[in-house]
Amino acid sequence: MLLTDPVALENEWVRLEPLSLDHADDLAAASVGLEHAWYTSVPSPETMAADVAQRLAWRDAGTMNPWAVRRRDTGKVVGTSTFCNIDQQNRHVEIGHTWIGVEAQRSAVNTASKLLLLGHAFEACDAIAVEFRTHWHNRQSRAAIARLGARQDGVLRNHKLGPDGTLRDTVVFSILPAEWPAVRLGLRERLAQG
Repeated sequence: MLLTDPVALENEWVRLEPLSLDHADDLAAASVGLEHAWYTSVPSPETMAADVAQRLAWRDAGTMNPWAVRRRDTGKVVGTSTFCNIDQQNRHVEIGHTWIGVEAQRSAVNTASKLLLLGHAFEACDAIAVEFRTHWHNRQSRAAIARLGARQDGVLRNHKLGPDGTLRDTVVFSILPAEWPAVRLGLRERLAQG
């Protein structure tokens, strides 16, 4: 299976559905309350349809595989995640462009989603590395990535310009195939503990 193949992924907690324009209204509702974080790129409710369209264009170009995240307990769409910066030839991918609405934060949603995405990358797509990137100032994201079991590779200083012109230092993490069994076990244990 290719990293770009659209596929639904599901476990007890979440269903990851190939992103479509039909998800835009639910995602707009889920994004309310996330406007405060200057160091993230969560689309506003007003720009959600354009953001979904952009992700679909990147999908069509073969550089992204986007999903809508649906909670199984409520049936609500609560965020998105993607395979991005896909390098199919080298079987390398980044999990990114992830955001989870306020009502689903500090729940099993992110852990369950990462279990599905990492399992798909390593077990179905034979990835040789899965990468995560986040803004230096996004301490919540950095801590969540580290809790997954990813190792910090380094910091890309002055890596990008933000929409407001500020410079972004990007923290890079990764998980390798030999690390996946222990990471998988840790994620399953966290989900079992609630």
